[in-house]
Amino acid sequence: MSYFITGTDTGVGKTLISCALLHAFAAQGMRVVGMKPVAAGCTEDELNEDVQRLRAASNVLATLGQINPYSFPQPVAPHIAARNAGARIDFRRILTSYRELTTQADVVIVEGAGGFRVPLNEKQDSADLAMELGLAVILVVGMRLGCLNHALLTQRAIADSGLECAGWVANVVDADMSALPENVDALRERLAAPLLGVVPHMAAPDARAAAQHLDLGLLESNE
Repeated sequence: MSYFITGTDTGVGKTLISCALLHAFAAQGMRVVGMKPVAAGCTEDELNEDVQRLRAASNVLATLGQINPYSFPQPVAPHIAARNAGARIDFRRILTSYRELTTQADVVIVEGAGGFRVPLNEKQDSADLAMELGLAVILVVGMRLGCLNHALLTQRAIADSGLECAGWVANVVDADMSALPENVDALRERLAAPLLGVVPHMAAPDARAAAQHLDLGLLESNE
């Protein structure tokens, strides 16, 4: 019942959908917690915004170190942010935190950084992390010009990694996207995973409202 959340790019709404999934599972009476293994972009005395939102959407009280093992101040690619901070992202630390969270929650929603193949250290990327965790993937497609190519390439990368794409979410990031229904239909026909929902554009993203557009039953029927 735990999932790795990836996206077609950065800024496509992974955190919004991750939080929406947490709210949706919690509404079914489950213990839920969000995890952001690597976050880049925060001030010295404040949590990364994505991490704050994931903690707020969780109903399990976990330590910051469990939820966010690595946090770096620079809002750049994780391996660069880590290097500039004099650190290296070690998957063993992330796996330890994840396993601890699985003993406390029924569902752990793990939000990746950037896209599916973003580098995390000199040899490993986000796809390698998903493989190490052994989680099915939920793909967030940011509905905007260019999303068809990005979505299809990302699904191919997920399949090539030997992972299951448990479902995908169409998140409308461009309120004025031309031919939105036709683009959703094109992806529905081509992505070998169920469409969990279409989340409309929100001027002020609201995870609880977004949760109302998701059908968790499609995840269960895909298991």
